[in-house]
Amino acid sequence: MIWEIWWVWVAAGLVLAILELFAPGFIFVGFAVGAMVVGVLIALGVVPPLPWTLVVFAVVSVLVWVGLRLGLGTREGQTKTFDHDINED
Repeated sequence: MIWEIWWVWVAAGLVLAILELFAPGFIFVGFAVGAMVVGVLIALGVVPPLPWTLVVFAVVSVLVWVGLRLGLGTREGQTKTFDHDINED
């Protein structure tokens, strides 16, 4: 089946990484890394059934997304607050 072909997962990862360029904010980067990891696993000969493949994809994607949000997300005190509204003058 198509999910057992390694380059399909790598191509999906590349497409998701390119989408991240157009929608910044760590939206697609976790999915891109997850797809790349699954592609590499399949290329190395580890071909689990589809449900386990999707579980690996989901777990890696969430771990990478959370890790990036914690590591590169907004820090304490970085949020910009406005005390004055320019429309009130």
